[in-house]
Amino acid sequence: MSLTGTAANLITLAEGGEGGNHESLSPYLTGGGALFALLLLLWITTRFNRDR
Repeated sequence: MSLTGTAANLITLAEGGEGGNHESLSPYLTGGGALFALLLLLWITTRFNRDR
């Protein structure tokens, strides 16, 4: 793949052209799931680090 072709694809993606969001993918559900996973990891980390 050439540099100019890659740049053209990135510009198209940045402008909101073809590709992107899937209709069944909810940003709220994705963000909530990520927040839950990070909070779970934080809770696990604090349970294993009781000596501080």
